[in-house]
Amino acid sequence: MVSSHGTECLIGLGANLGNREETLTIAWKRLSDVPGVHPERLSRFVETDPLGGPPNQPKYLNAVGLVRTDLTAEQLLDVVLQIEHDLGRRRTIPWGPRTIDMDILLFGNACVSTRQLTIPHPRMCFRRFVLEPAAEIVPQMVHPHQGKTIRQLLSEITIP
Repeated sequence: MVSSHGTECLIGLGANLGNREETLTIAWKRLSDVPGVHPERLSRFVETDPLGGPPNQPKYLNAVGLVRTDLTAEQLLDVVLQIEHDLGRRRTIPWGPRTIDMDILLFGNACVSTRQLTIPHPRMCFRRFVLEPAAEIVPQMVHPHQGKTIRQLLSEITIP
């Protein structure tokens, strides 16, 4: 949804290396330092087992935040990539352990498909660790492709 206060966006945050809670908190606060980005709500932190990637990874701590922004989706991607880099994220192993992971899950009702960015996030509807915290803060937000609310999508997940 777009309003006079910008576009509502959902951002997923996750970490499984270092002080996970501190890193997620810093990443969330760093968003408020960016002109045109206004963090509004952050879910509680949820600890989960890693999905995919190398075996024996530490557990993840995940959260979902709602921001309003005057930036474009591509500009917001640049912001989250810079925050990830500043907090020590290095992309060396696909789906490997990381100090921080930030994903743009939804960007208003926009559907974006570029080499760098796909919105809505293509796997968010199948991930309890995304939908559960998202339902805590925006249960009635509608997924633009599915036409269902976050709460409805969460209720349809069959994987624990």
